[in-house]
Amino acid sequence: MTFDLKIAGGLIYDGDGGEPYRATIGVKDGRIVEIGDCAGAADKTFDADGAIVTPGFVDLHTHYDGQASWDEELRPSVNHGVTTLIMGNCGVGFAPVRPSDHDRLVRLMEGVEDIPGTALHEGLTWEWESFPEYMDAIDAVPHTIDMGVMIGHDPVRVYAMGERASTFEEATDDDIGAMRDLVREAMLAGAAGFSIGRTDIHRTADGDWTPSAEANEKELTGIAGAFDGLDRGVVQIVNDFNLEREGDQFDDEFAVVEAFVRASGRPASISLMQRDMAPDQWKRILAASDRLNADGVDFRVQVAPRAIGVFQGLQCTFHPVMAQPSYIAIQDKPLDERVAIMRDPAFKAKCLSETPVKLAGEGSSVPPIADTMIAAIELVANKFFRLGDDPDYEQPQDASLGAEARRDGVSAMEKLYDTLLELDGRQLIYFPIYNYTEFNYDNVREMLGRSNALLGLSDGGAHVGTICDASFPTYLLSHWTRDRKERRISLSRAIQMLSADGAEFLGLQDRGRLREGLRADINVIDYDNLSLRAPHMVRDLPAGGQRLLQPVSGYRASFVHGRQVIENDAVTDARPGRLVRFQ
Repeated sequence: MTFDLKIAGGLIYDGDGGEPYRATIGVKDGRIVEIGDCAGAADKTFDADGAIVTPGFVDLHTHYDGQASWDEELRPSVNHGVTTLIMGNCGVGFAPVRPSDHDRLVRLMEGVEDIPGTALHEGLTWEWESFPEYMDAIDAVPHTIDMGVMIGHDPVRVYAMGERASTFEEATDDDIGAMRDLVREAMLAGAAGFSIGRTDIHRTADGDWTPSAEANEKELTGIAGAFDGLDRGVVQIVNDFNLEREGDQFDDEFAVVEAFVRASGRPASISLMQRDMAPDQWKRILAASDRLNADGVDFRVQVAPRAIGVFQGLQCTFHPVMAQPSYIAIQDKPLDERVAIMRDPAFKAKCLSETPVKLAGEGSSVPPIADTMIAAIELVANKFFRLGDDPDYEQPQDASLGAEARRDGVSAMEKLYDTLLELDGRQLIYFPIYNYTEFNYDNVREMLGRSNALLGLSDGGAHVGTICDASFPTYLLSHWTRDRKERRISLSRAIQMLSADGAEFLGLQDRGRLREGLRADINVIDYDNLSLRAPHMVRDLPAGGQRLLQPVSGYRASFVHGRQVIENDAVTDARPGRLVRFQ
């Protein structure tokens, strides 16, 4: 046989979680046709000597819903070994949609996922109304990697109920029937599943609750009927169990989630993290998931390999002085002008003496947690860290800026003010909001080790002014399998989590492993030198929108369907990625 491609000399981790082995991989017509000697000639032979060879990674939780309609590269996910991603999470999306609701869905996505509305308005092509038409539109754009898309509860509710979707009216039987039909239509067209968002933190850009936040059990179980008779599709759920409200509502909220999952009959996953406001809630979610699993329900938890946090800086969406009246007066000036003004001692003294204004509320996309953070800045600063150019996401409390302020005999606010001006105003302050209550990753390690855990929550394409968690795959490989001093994860298991686990959950039988007959979605990684650098802000979104990207090194090659999309960490011109239709 003459191969299109041979990958030779590497140490193969096939995704099954077993021991690695050395062999050559032969590829023909986008498929792995031989793993062994591969004695035939090849149009191209890739030398993987000194590297590990893995299946392409599957990212279950992204938000490229708008970006996919204009962007071919799908950075930064493609830079971190991802060859298949799923978008449409957390109940949000851009279809189905009536022309009159374009702005409504943009404002929703802008608020929930921190994607610049100006970029969405300029970038979205709106060549669709129905969900199948949306799928056709994004499939018509060539991409580096494959995508699957879920249909979200929010756009479905807006399409079915119009203005009433956002006024917390109960859905009528006709409304529920219409929503069920819309989800059924999407599933028959090949959608990956259905997502719901029930969290007080998610708000529109106008500060309003999301349309589906208060949907009742009757509505959700009615929509779940869209899966009747189908043997495909998954359910994705985000829920904070009404933490910002009075009283313990966990049991009532989980009962709604459970009723929906049972009615759907499909595999489901829920976001899992440790929240400071309820530090043991994650254990209650795990206990509930164990109960469902014991009862035969396929219920998983999506976990992250590090803290769920944000970067703060003068270029970012949030930072500690953003609510100071003097800063608000200059916030629209270019960065260099703001820095020059803020370095003036008189301006600094005035700014630090002021009472911060309230940022959240009606007409504002700023979540209430921002006001809470600023009001308690002297305490919260104990969880603020300089990330460093060689990023350290697991630092002790003594390394925090709050501790540094105490050592220097200044207020935390003054220390944060001065830190923001470092690197000519480009310094980033890392704030690990969740998964860092005890200032270590011991609880994260327990989450990652659960038998029903799925690696997720990268939010690729979202929160672009505050995070760059699309680097999760690289962090899992470098930190958890190589650099952490204790309670590490085996490299074989980490690769299995990144590839086979996600593919199996989605029901994708053609990828996720290096096996003859499967797609040639393959990474060649210089594991010993795999590394991340500090994120930096770039302006490459439509309308001059900015986002954080994180430099990475170590990906010698990534192949999608046998074509090379990454060469020595850089994106190539190849565009083999297509929409995955689940049939």
